[in-house]
Amino acid sequence: MAKVIKAEAYLADIEVETVRTDAAQAFLKQETLFVELTADDGLTGTGYSYTIGTGGRAVLSMLREHLLPTLVGHDSREVEAAWRKMYDSTRATMVGPITALGLAAVDLALWDLRCLRADEPLWRVAGGHRPAVPVYDTERGWLQLDEAELAAGALEAREQGFSGVKIKIGRPTAGEDAARIRTVREAVGPGLEIMVDANQVFTPAEAVRRAARLEPYDVSWFEEPLPADDVAGHERLAASTAVPVAVGESVYSLAHFREYLQRGAAGIVQPDVSRIGGITPWLKVAHLAEAFGAEVCPHFLMEIHVSLAAAVPNGRFVEYIPQLRAVTTRQLRITDGLAQAPAEPGLGIAWDRDAIDDRRVA
Repeated sequence: MAKVIKAEAYLADIEVETVRTDAAQAFLKQETLFVELTADDGLTGTGYSYTIGTGGRAVLSMLREHLLPTLVGHDSREVEAAWRKMYDSTRATMVGPITALGLAAVDLALWDLRCLRADEPLWRVAGGHRPAVPVYDTERGWLQLDEAELAAGALEAREQGFSGVKIKIGRPTAGEDAARIRTVREAVGPGLEIMVDANQVFTPAEAVRRAARLEPYDVSWFEEPLPADDVAGHERLAASTAVPVAVGESVYSLAHFREYLQRGAAGIVQPDVSRIGGITPWLKVAHLAEAFGAEVCPHFLMEIHVSLAAAVPNGRFVEYIPQLRAVTTRQLRITDGLAQAPAEPGLGIAWDRDAIDDRRVA
């Protein structure tokens, strides 16, 4: 058998590697939720999820008091049944971030067990489309950086083989935002993808106005221009511009993604495996997007998303934001502009247990 006989959760704070600000917030620290599931066949799977500074203890409480107790005695091979069992046990708090983040940590641990048991890497067990995915850099595009710093960072990213760079916008005037993108495009020329991210700060009318200012610079996508619950506003924006609209990092359910795609409100989806509730629903989002002809460019968490983007045929990009180097012993490998999915069995993340223990706070 493969029944879960032990289920544990704990919280570790991982310091940010660099200053990261956008138009809505600052990345204060990574509150990282870890889940370890041990089965009666002797295998242990490790999963994780995160916040960027608040709510970690609430998720930990959800895990310890509600989610993990439902898993003890469950056959760990039955991942879909486990996810549904946990979801149903917390129906009063779904759909929302606290429950989704808890579900994700458990679901990743179950998938880790599945892959370890199969002696295969995640990218192959989850679909096996290709072993490597193009990667773009976000770390050189934060809002606090000025135009000269953005241009220098983009040139450096191109020299290092990145396929593109993401630039944060949301400055007080449309002219300032346009100048940021114009400066980068003039520095790198036509060969590098430029993604633009507003982190949900615009009104529908202002998003339409700023999209028009971005079009001359061949922007690859306009990310989170509006609050994530404003599907109608995104629909209006998408119909008004040639710049693809990208959403997903702040979407917490498959049905919400379906609404975006059905209404033509997004051309690119960016599911975050933690915020959508784990690998099980992440793959459903990816396959749903494929049916609508949309590409998947997941948000953050490059260490796990490289394997998921490699698993599906519409996985277009991995986002480069290094955040786990302090607690891992093996880093993301990038070769000729492609992020390589780990070939090791399991999720492919080499955790440094001592380093994690040093950062445990609960």
